[in-house]
Amino acid sequence: MGSKTLVCLQHVPFEGPGAIAAWSHQRGHRLFPVRLFAHEPLPAVPEVGVLVVMGGPMGVDDESDYPWLGAEKRLIADCIQAGKQVIGVCLGAQLIAQVLGARVYRQHHAEIGWFRVQLTGEARALPLTAELPGEILAFHWHHDTFDLPTGAIHLARSAACEHQGFLYDGRILGLQCHLEITPQGLQDLVSQDANSLQPGPFVQTAEQIMAAQPAEFTQIHAVLFRLLDLLSISIAG
Repeated sequence: MGSKTLVCLQHVPFEGPGAIAAWSHQRGHRLFPVRLFAHEPLPAVPEVGVLVVMGGPMGVDDESDYPWLGAEKRLIADCIQAGKQVIGVCLGAQLIAQVLGARVYRQHHAEIGWFRVQLTGEARALPLTAELPGEILAFHWHHDTFDLPTGAIHLARSAACEHQGFLYDGRILGLQCHLEITPQGLQDLVSQDANSLQPGPFVQTAEQIMAAQPAEFTQIHAVLFRLLDLLSISIAG
C-alpha cells in the first residue's frame, strides 16, 4: 500500500481529523489540512489522493452563511467523478450523500453522546466490513441525517439514526458517527458547542459524555483503523 496524500477539509477549529491523523501518520501517508473556516483555498483534484471531509455544526444547505460550502460540494463531486477515494464524517457524510443525490434533513431526535451502533446484514456480507464487530459503542453529535444515495450499501444503524454509514462504489465511505473522536476532541466539542446539549431521549449530559473511559476510545479507533486499512487495500487492489 503506497503513500497517499489525504486532503482533510475542516469546517470549524474544534472538529479536526482526530484519530484519522494518527492512522495517516502510522501508515506513512501525508495529511494535508484545509481549514475552510479560515478561507484556505481548496486543492485541485489532481492534488488529492484521498479526500476526507470532517464534521461541523452547520447544515449542508447553509451556503448563505458559509459561502465555501458550494465550492466544497463541487470538489467532492469532482473527486468522485475522478475516481478518488472519499471519506466523510458526520457533516462530511451528509455532504457526500447530498452530492450523490440523496436527501439530507433534520432528524426527529438529536443524537449526542455515546450510543450503540449495529452493523447491517448488508455490511456483514461485505468483505470490507464483515470482520468488524457487530456492535460498538460509538460517539455521536448530530441533528441531521440523510437518505442512502441510490446504489449505496447501508453499513450501520443506531436506535436514533437508521443511516449511520454507507459505502458507494467501493471507495466512497460516509460515517454519521465519530469513530475518530479523541479525548481532546471530545472536550473541544463539549466546550465549543454546548448549546447542542439540550435535553432529549438521545442526548447525554456533558458529564455523561466526558465520563468515557480509555477502553471506549480504544475500541472505536481500532474499528476506524481496520476500516481505513481494508478500504485502502480494496482501492489498491
